[in-house]
Amino acid sequence: MSKWRKKPVVIEAFLWTGGPDQTEDPEWVIDAMHAGIVSFESVGTKDCTMLIHTLEGTMRANQGDYVIRGVNKEIYPCKPDIFEKTYERAESEGAR
Repeated sequence: MSKWRKKPVVIEAFLWTGGPDQTEDPEWVIDAMHAGIVSFESVGTKDCTMLIHTLEGTMRANQGDYVIRGVNKEIYPCKPDIFEKTYERAESEGAR
């Protein structure tokens, strides 16, 4: 079996808190809300979840998960432990 390394790509992401302390809502996620790609369940409760409608079906982001916009502008959730093992902050915010 051969081994493979993930190509270094720059993605956009934010930590979704699901509450009033949310300070970062990127324009791309707001656009996705308006387009019906992102919606919410149990709004205003501690159980609020973000629903992300993808080609593979609906994915659920829980409070404290990262929400990623990938290289093809796809949006998907990622658990914090996986995010921290997989990604590191890019040197330049303008890099794509």
